[in-house]
Amino acid sequence: MYAYACPLCNGMRTVQRACEKCGGEMTDQGKLVDFMGDYSPYLDMEIVKTVDGVKDSRSSHTCVHLFQCLDCDMQKTEVIQEVPK
Repeated sequence: MYAYACPLCNGMRTVQRACEKCGGEMTDQGKLVDFMGDYSPYLDMEIVKTVDGVKDSRSSHTCVHLFQCLDCDMQKTEVIQEVPK
């Protein structure tokens, strides 16, 4: 069995996104689940993947990230495919 890792969380890759509202630069704010509560960044990933809004994120090896526009503060989520370690 392979272990998987999010390429954004682990600094293997960066992404650039343009804001759909104003065209400004959007920055990766990290995993969406890290914003769900004070202790969520410290919980086991297998547990938090059950509440990330993606039905099968554990079995499909995905990580949901929050992006925010630097100009208008619009936020959007994006599902990132994890890669084998």
